[in-house]
Amino acid sequence: MPTPPPEDPLDRLLDRWSSTPEPSPQLSAEIWQRIATSETRGTLEPGPWVTFGRWLERPAFAVGFVAACALLGLFLAELRIGQVQRERNAQLARSYLQLIDPLVDSAEPEKRS
Repeated sequence: MPTPPPEDPLDRLLDRWSSTPEPSPQLSAEIWQRIATSETRGTLEPGPWVTFGRWLERPAFAVGFVAACALLGLFLAELRIGQVQRERNAQLARSYLQLIDPLVDSAEPEKRS
């Protein structure tokens, strides 16, 4: 005859856990009251991000928003490229003057401009 397996100490804890009492009816009513309160609170004053999200749900606004972001990115890139080009042109002018007359002070072209 096989011997019974040794009793696991967790069995007693699981038995106590599975025998929890039923929640009171007031708990159910309180939960539904909290749900109703949160739903009415959410519909009364949506935050700015919720409003923005609702606007983005509209296809026309979403396309316009993406186009505006792309145009803004292109504009900012153009500004940065223009600045880099100006700096490069100034450096080339200083290098050219240095090449023509090595005695010209590198700060002199800045005074002329």
